[in-house]
Amino acid sequence: MVHQDQGKLVQMVAADVGLVAPPSRYVLSEENRPTTVAQQAKLVIPIVDVSRVAMPDDVEEAAKLRSALQSWGLFVVTGHGMPKEFLDEILEATRKFFHLPLEEKQKCGNVIDGVKFQNEGYGIDRIDSDEQILDWCDRLWLQLQPEDERRLQFWPQNLRDLLHEYTLESGRVTMDVLKAMAKLLNQEEGFFINMVGERFKSYSRFTYYPPCPRPDLVNGLKPHTDNSVITLLLRDKDVGGFQVLKDGHWVDVPVLGNDLLVVVGEGMEIVSNAIFKAPWHRVVTSADKERLSLAMFYQPEPERIIGPPGMLVHEKRPAMFKNSLVQTLADGYWDAFAAGGRTVDFLNVRINAEADAELEGCAVVANN
Repeated sequence: MVHQDQGKLVQMVAADVGLVAPPSRYVLSEENRPTTVAQQAKLVIPIVDVSRVAMPDDVEEAAKLRSALQSWGLFVVTGHGMPKEFLDEILEATRKFFHLPLEEKQKCGNVIDGVKFQNEGYGIDRIDSDEQILDWCDRLWLQLQPEDERRLQFWPQNLRDLLHEYTLESGRVTMDVLKAMAKLLNQEEGFFINMVGERFKSYSRFTYYPPCPRPDLVNGLKPHTDNSVITLLLRDKDVGGFQVLKDGHWVDVPVLGNDLLVVVGEGMEIVSNAIFKAPWHRVVTSADKERLSLAMFYQPEPERIIGPPGMLVHEKRPAMFKNSLVQTLADGYWDAFAAGGRTVDFLNVRINAEADAELEGCAVVANN
């Protein structure tokens, strides 16, 4: 059951001029606090030119993509074709929305009479208990696709046209990435696109991280993996804070201007039979700077069943996941996220060497 007391908007908490430390609801236990400096060893975040991986003979860029997916589960994408001015405009419109008076933002809110009734809209993430440690961020969560399922009452007026255009552009980039990933597994380039289906779901999450007087005590956004097939992330071009867990250490992903970040989700981990793995990542806050981001999540049609495809299951690499209904995975995500866990573990979807027989007779989308 969702806890009824959904807490205050973080932007309101941070606006207290006398605030010298975050309230206890946000303070992590000592062992879970972000370290003051993430690992800065000679680790270079992989960069892939998506315009080159679309070329059939560019072996070098394909090798970079494979290495990035298998070693990191994410990469910076260049060559995406979106002008710098367009991406700047989106970030500036996002900033303007979060800087609106509270009563204006609440026109897009997901809370009525103090009770949060759904995830879509403006507010904070779900709270399941009085003991849950809250993240230092507010967000605007919107469904984008299928287009006929949009709830425009949650869409800010100043973002509607921009977000529609960005949905089309980011969808184009996402499809190019999915084609390249399919070819890496020696599949037809439409393999993953067919898997998500014509009426796939996509969502946007605009996140606002206010300055925090003690960033060493809180999570901007708790460590998590995404429940998407892939996520396309537009980050603040001036303020860092995004970190990925690499070989047991948190590593800063540096600010690189208007380049986008592609992050593997658990959906892709399932249908690649864990060849591509969803990385743990988090956001840390700043003491004196606000931070913005826009994440686009892509998920298969909810009525589909996904699992490791037969051509990726063999004696040396048995099925690593049970076949699962996409809607079940989507529903379980919010429970897993609130608890700080992975959906596949929370729902007991991950297995070892044994095949799952629960959905025998069901068509596995990944095999079609």
